[in-house]
Parts: sequence; structure tokens; C-alpha cells
Amino acid sequence: SRSADWPTYRHDPARSGHATTTVPTSLRTAWQTKIGGRLTSPVIADGRVFVAAIDRHTLYALELDTGKPLWHFTAGGRIDSPPTLAEGRVLFGSADGYVYALRASDGVMAWRFLAAPADQRLVAFEQLESVWPVPGNVLVYDGVAYCVAGRSSFLDGGMRLWRLDVKTGRVLSETVLDDRDRQANKDLQSYVSWLNMPPALPDVLSCDGRYVYMRSQPFHLDGTRPPLKPMPRRPDADRGAPPPIQHHQYAHLFSPTGFLDDTGWHRTYWLYGSTFVSGWSGYYLAGRAAPAGRILVFDEAHVYGFGRKPKYYRWTTPIEHHLFATTKTLPRVTDTDDSNNRAISVIRVAKSKSLNPAKKAITVAAWVNAHQPNGVIVARGGAAHGYALYVKNGRPHFAVRAESRLTIIASPKKVTGWWVHLAGVLTRDRQLRLYVDGVLVAQGKAESLILRDPAEPLTIGRDEQSAVADYDSPFGLAGMIDELRIYHRALSQTEIAQHAAGGEPDTTDLVLSFSFDANKAQDESGNGNDGTVEGARPVRGKVGRAFRFVGQALPAPGYLVEHAWTETVPMFVRAMVLADGKLFIAGPPDLVDEERAFRNIRDPEVQKRLAEQADAYAGRKGGLLWTVSASTGRKLGEVSLPAPPVFDGLAAAQERLFLSTTDGQVLCLSGP
Repeated sequence: SRSADWPTYRHDPARSGHATTTVPTSLRTAWQTKIGGRLTSPVIADGRVFVAAIDRHTLYALELDTGKPLWHFTAGGRIDSPPTLAEGRVLFGSADGYVYALRASDGVMAWRFLAAPADQRLVAFEQLESVWPVPGNVLVYDGVAYCVAGRSSFLDGGMRLWRLDVKTGRVLSETVLDDRDRQANKDLQSYVSWLNMPPALPDVLSCDGRYVYMRSQPFHLDGTRPPLKPMPRRPDADRGAPPPIQHHQYAHLFSPTGFLDDTGWHRTYWLYGSTFVSGWSGYYLAGRAAPAGRILVFDEAHVYGFGRKPKYYRWTTPIEHHLFATTKTLPRVTDTDDSNNRAISVIRVAKSKSLNPAKKAITVAAWVNAHQPNGVIVARGGAAHGYALYVKNGRPHFAVRAESRLTIIASPKKVTGWWVHLAGVLTRDRQLRLYVDGVLVAQGKAESLILRDPAEPLTIGRDEQSAVADYDSPFGLAGMIDELRIYHRALSQTEIAQHAAGGEPDTTDLVLSFSFDANKAQDESGNGNDGTVEGARPVRGKVGRAFRFVGQALPAPGYLVEHAWTETVPMFVRAMVLADGKLFIAGPPDLVDEERAFRNIRDPEVQKRLAEQADAYAGRKGGLLWTVSASTGRKLGEVSLPAPPVFDGLAAAQERLFLSTTDGQVLCLSGP
């Protein structure tokens, strides 16, 4: 039946990726057809499979049951996404600036409309295109075709949003999207908030039945734009990202860089919400406040996706991913919320000349009462250079990293639940020593002194950026810290034992000293290295006052999305379909733990593994297709693929799966 078809990009105008057919758990390849080149995802309707060879400007119709080519049509420019089937028509846009409507039966053109304001050409990516290209997929809702022509509101007179009659191509309305807000008689730049402004770039459009959307920008169904409003502003010119307020009435699926962006860039992701926040300290905020991931599908109540794990919604280089399910209900965020600061307890100390540890001996000492077995006491630096004193599995550790090479020593005994004096020492001749209550408990030899001033500043209670040692940042401490001191010399065992016994400390080469007795992080070494306290609470300590740290109360700081389930899967999911309570996910294999690789980036074995991962990501190691329970995340089945799917290249129709692969093939998978 037609209700079991997949007639447009991502199945429906809302771009849900939710099929209305049943697909068997166990699958085999029924047919495969070689088309070649770079392919769009497929759409399926009226007994045919439709797919475009993007760079050859050609749309193909294949027989549903056999994959046999039935007809093809070549347009005047690239076709970057699949067509929409409606009322016996095959509608699509092209980079030549036209919208095409073909007869589905034989590919004969029924009508063509020039959506560009003029038939002018330029060269883009080594091909001749219109100055005003049209995305391949044309949105059809309630008998009206919607499309946008143009490259930017700020280029060549802006873009045009068209409403056309599906049957005839007759113009119903035209909306000019340029650098002016004519309703308010303002420039579009008037709505800039830090690094954010209203969307000004085209995309495949979507519709939830109330609004039409271009990325995050809503339009009324008649093509007019609701009044623009600026995002909240903050005074900090460097960290001025506004809060990621999500407006429930505009909640929809979108990507801030467009549905067709297949780059995997770490500063973008798909979102089921209304608002994205840009900028170096803002790009991760929306992913904390709404369901987000590299790719998402949804039904009436839930969103399913593959994306970064919660703790990676922050400024980071390594990223690990998971498969997840959550509800469509959006957490409440207000303009007074600061999602950066939720569930954080830390003391930050800015970089200074006196804290530069390069080519120096180091002693880090403190009284610590760890309430939980894991957490950072002090960290300075990151994955290239630095040092850290921390507790892992209840045992104190001291780590030094130089030129990415890591050396760790650890106590054989656990210290969780009571006050202990800990000290880590790096001597000029690279000896590492760890003391507990003045007693030497571990020693080793570093490969080098720290050779450069680390890029990351000093933090107490957590490691906020790239991890110094063998833990996943931020690795927050739940417990208390008192009498913290850092020296740029190696204290002797006698001196450390005196500290542990309560003796008056020597101040020679003391670069940081926090007694916390004034209920603040005031440096008493004379170097002015005062700390900024965030979320940590002053309490009675071992000697006078201390600070108490809460560890990690949420999956990540400010992360508000509650998951129904999460699963780690051994692939980069590039395509996903929801059908009859099952998720079908496909992509190249994931071969590397990025955190571990980042911590040992110079290791030859790590480099070899990274090269293998690059080959896999490029499609040279085949692909995986899994069937997963949508209610539990449990794996139900697996099929090996000759090549990974193109990004978002899966579709489900007529009790079968269809996919376009990176080697230019269309595959049909059905039950045994």
C-alpha cells in the first residue's frame, strides 16, 4: 500500500525518519544496483525506488522488486538530495536554479519552474551552477510545494522562498529573504547576539503542520516569517554565548549547518528543539538542553539518536559517542539559567609566569578527604604537557605528562573516606615520588621534565579540558581539600613528613599556597595566584577551613536531557531508520577509543590504529547494519555491508530496507 512507502526525504515533511512499514529483524540482500558516483539517499513510492547521482545531475528510477533501471532524467545542475513523490509527480530542485516536476511513470517532464530570480551562472566546486541553486528535495505539504533558491541572505540579492502548486507549478507566493527585516524596518544584523543571528543560509525545508522550517527559522504556512527576535545577550565579549532557550511551540528537527552536512564537524549536530547557540564557548550548549546527535529519528513521543556522550557537550577534542533514546519533552531553560555552571564545583587558577612548570622540579601537596573513589585533586595542563594529583579506584595517583608521554605512579592502598596528606614530587633528575601521610608509597621515573608551559590553566577539584592522565575529564572529586601547596622544587621526605605532622611549611620556591581559612582561594605564597571558586563550598577542614567539592551530580555539567536508555555501539552511525519499534542503524566501524588515543597520541600502535580508523571512516573496511530494539537499545540483528551508507542514506518501505552506499550502489534488504 502507499502508506508503506517512503515518498520523500526522511519519509515525511517533518523529516522524522519514522517509517510506516514493518521490516523483519533478520535481513539479507535482495538486490543491488550499481549507479556509480556520489548518491543521494533513496525514496520509494509507486513501486519504484528513486535516487540521484549528485554530480552527474541525474535522477534514476529503479524497479522496486528487482532494482532494474526504468528511466533516468538529467537536469542542468547537481541534485543534492532525493525527490518528493506527490500526486503522480516527481518533484526536485537542482543547482541550475530550477524546480522540476516529472511524471513518475516514465520520467517525462510535466513542468519546470525557474526559482532563481534570473538565469545567471557561476562555477562552484568545479561545476557550472546557478547563482541561486535549489536544494534537491522539495517540501510538499497539503498540495503545496515549498522550496528556497539562493546561497545566502547576504549574497546576490538574497534568497527566494517559493510556494508552488504541485500539479501545475503555478506560483502561489514568493518571499524574499535578504539582509532586511521589512516588518520591523531593520537590518538582519540588528538581531545579532554575540556570534548568533537568525538563519541566513538555505536548507532542505521541513514542516510540522503548523510551520515550515529552514534550519531553525520558522515560517507560517503562507510563506511569511514570524517577527524576528534577538537572542538574549551577555556582556562578556569572549564568553558571551546566550543560554540555549528552547521554545516548545517551535520544536522540530533541524541541523544548524543543514540536513545535508556530512562532514562530521565537531561543532555541529542535529537537534530536536528550536534554538542552536554558536561560538567557541556556545556550540555545545543546545545539546545539553534538547535531544541532539549526529543523526536523529523520532516518533510521537520519543527521539532516538546517535551522538556524543553527555560529558562531551563542552569544549573538547576527543569525542566518544553512544546510541540513545529520550522523550520529546524539552527541559526548561530560562535566560537567567547558566547551563555551563550546573553541577560544577571547581577552583580555577589563571595561568601566570610563577605557575609555569617548564623544566622545573615540582611538589604538589594537600590534605584530602575523598568521599568517592575517583576524582582530580589538582590538575595543570592537558594531553600534551602537565601534571595531576588524583584519586582513582580509591588509590592516590601522581602523573606527569611531557610531549604527550605519560608517566604515572600510584599508591597500592586505598584512602577513601578519611583525611590523608598526599604529596606528589617530580625531581630535577626526573624521579617521581608519591607520599601518603609523609610515607613514600610509590616511585618511578618520568621520561622528561615538563618542557613547555601547558596551555590549560590549573584547576582544583576537576580537570576541565583535555585530561592530563588516565581518566576521562572532568573526573570531578567528591570530597574535601585543605592546605594545598605547590612548589617548584622537590621537597624531601623529611619536609613532607613535617607537613603531614602539622609542621610549619618552608616557603622556598612556593608558588601557590591555599589555606582556605578565609573561605576563599586566596594565594598566600605572595605570587598573587588567587583562585576563582565555582560551586565548591567552604567547610571545616583538617586544619581550619577547607573546600568541599560535589563531584559529578549530572551526566555532565548543565546536561538536562534524561535518557530512557543508552548503548555504546562499535560503529559511527551515519544512517538511521525507525520502523515498527525497531531502529536500523548503519555506518563504518568505530575502531578507536578517542580518549585513550588522545592521551597516547605519539604511540606507534595508536598511530597505526588511527590510520585504520581513517580507512574505515572513508569506507575502505565495509560497513555494519544493526537492528536494535527501540524500547531497550538491545541489539537484535546484524548484517555486514560491502560499503557504508552515504550520510542519512537509509529508507524503509514495503517491508524492506533500502540504502545508498558510498561506493555508488543502491541496496535492497528484505527478510529471508
